[in-house]
Amino acid sequence: MCAIDRSRSDPVASANSHGPRSMSVSGRQVPLIIAIGLALTSHGWAQLPLPTTLGDFHVPGTQVGDVSPTVMQSPSDCRNCHGNFDAQNDPYATWKGSLMSHAGRDPLFYAQMSLANQDAQNVGYYCLRCHVPQSIVTGHANQADGSTLNAHDRRGVDCHFCHSMVDPIYTPGVSPPEDAAILAALTDVPQFFGNAMFVLDPSATRRGPRPDPSAPHEFIESPFHRRGAFCGTCHDVGNVAVTRQPDGSYAYNTIGAPSPTSDPWMQYPLERTYTEWKLSAFNQGGVDMGGRFGGTIGPVIHTCQDCHMPAAAAKSCFFGPTHGDMRRHDFAGASAQVLDLVLEVFGGDPEVDAASIGVARAKAVSMLERAASIDLAQDCRRLRVRTINETGHKLPTGHIEGRRVWVNVRFFDAQNALLRENGGYDMAEAELDERTTVVYEMFVGLSEAAAAATGLPAGFSTHMALADTIWKDNRIPPRGFTNAAFEAGGAPVVGHNYADGQYWDDSFFAAPHRAARADVTIYYQNTPRSYIEHLRDANHSDDWGDILHAAWVATGRGAPIAMVSGTLMLSTGLPGDMNCDCTVNNFDIDPFVMALVYPESYAEAFPHCDILAADVDGDGLVTNFDIDPFVQLLLNP
Repeated sequence: MCAIDRSRSDPVASANSHGPRSMSVSGRQVPLIIAIGLALTSHGWAQLPLPTTLGDFHVPGTQVGDVSPTVMQSPSDCRNCHGNFDAQNDPYATWKGSLMSHAGRDPLFYAQMSLANQDAQNVGYYCLRCHVPQSIVTGHANQADGSTLNAHDRRGVDCHFCHSMVDPIYTPGVSPPEDAAILAALTDVPQFFGNAMFVLDPSATRRGPRPDPSAPHEFIESPFHRRGAFCGTCHDVGNVAVTRQPDGSYAYNTIGAPSPTSDPWMQYPLERTYTEWKLSAFNQGGVDMGGRFGGTIGPVIHTCQDCHMPAAAAKSCFFGPTHGDMRRHDFAGASAQVLDLVLEVFGGDPEVDAASIGVARAKAVSMLERAASIDLAQDCRRLRVRTINETGHKLPTGHIEGRRVWVNVRFFDAQNALLRENGGYDMAEAELDERTTVVYEMFVGLSEAAAAATGLPAGFSTHMALADTIWKDNRIPPRGFTNAAFEAGGAPVVGHNYADGQYWDDSFFAAPHRAARADVTIYYQNTPRSYIEHLRDANHSDDWGDILHAAWVATGRGAPIAMVSGTLMLSTGLPGDMNCDCTVNNFDIDPFVMALVYPESYAEAFPHCDILAADVDGDGLVTNFDIDPFVQLLLNP
């Protein structure tokens, strides 16, 4: 009763508690080994990186050479009309500090891509499509390590890229008629949203969510820009080289051949944010969030844009009218710590504005503070912490490596002295005490077949580009969650249990005997020490791991961000109740005896129970005078 269920924060215990589904293996992985003829060392290990080709990571949509770099204008050109007139709301001002603006300057991304390229050759091409999409236009994505990226590429996800995007699925009477010819000219037209399967207008004619007859340039109204599917283009990612099999497991594709499917749901999940939203109640009619998100659009939230591009009564163009629902280009998510890293590494870039990044960082923190709520209750001597997901996707969501949310509980006595802390974080060492709390996160793993193909150990793994099993995923689902739908979408719960419709999780903490108050905080972090050090220590190909680590140290070592806090006043404990189960019985005898005879060892033997529960006579001391009243409680409960 006194100890928290540690299987919820231990990846090994979590996988074991879930059962065989998370570790299922398909014999269909054997053809990979035959096809590439991997040479095994004397230890039976294969050589990395796997000799994958650009063809292994091909996805439908616009390809290198389909769009001329000369038609893609600089964001500074857009600023002339769409910026410098409303720092709080105009499109350029709100985009300028966002991580979208700096996606090509993200040192965390480059360090991650370096390790991915060490595991599988040319996989960086696939990474660059999302993070540095202009590299497809310039052709620099074909150099998969990013070494040829230029200033144009490093603008990341910029104005002209988004406002040149075409809905890949043509709908007569809905899609702009110009799109039919654009799609017909493609060699491979996307049939799904995700995996950076974007289509760009080769004329770079600007597109947006509403008609604008006064625009001084060619302009097309695009319903696509109002839909969550637009965001899904890059915020649903499967490993295109690892395909789901009929039994639900995943298997490596044959080297040198494109994926047998372009459906992200049929590929190993690296990110399922769009799918999580698509299967949520937000996409199924909307959810009244009472003004938590959305700005001026009202309380009901439907799309990704409603939260991440909140509406304001403002102009989108200096020369245009005021719109009651003009979308700010904040793109705020959970990127506060990454923006710190961008500023540290690229602060000398003339396109990096510290003030704008500061504004964007504050918006990211604000988004985190609204992403969760808590409900606290006392159950006997247990504190129940209900962590409620207020977002339209899992909490946390996004790129699966590093991101985590946890519960911190601090128990105080009536004199405000700290009695115990669960989920404590040592700021000096940048270390979380994971053993005493619940951590919401996702871990990946390797099956036996993947281990044979790579020479790496089976089980929990840090090699995301090679992963073919989900080792743990206890992240809290959104409103409208069902197990069947999320499993079909490649976003199952692994190592935990959530009932259909559940968008919260309850964790329990035994209160010390003298505890009069519990202070609870939910924390978020996406650059934990172990992960940043791994990106540094495992890198043997370039200096991005060292650059990232130095920036991480200089910017506060990824200090966790408080999402929400609350306090609950507690009723006092029952004298003699040594194991905190609200009764005095035989199970309390051993800890009572230890409190009398070996008090110096009590805390180690019973770390979750307060020794002063043995002060049955109430004199403030644990002595032989407590024996008789303790026996009386045992005999006469």
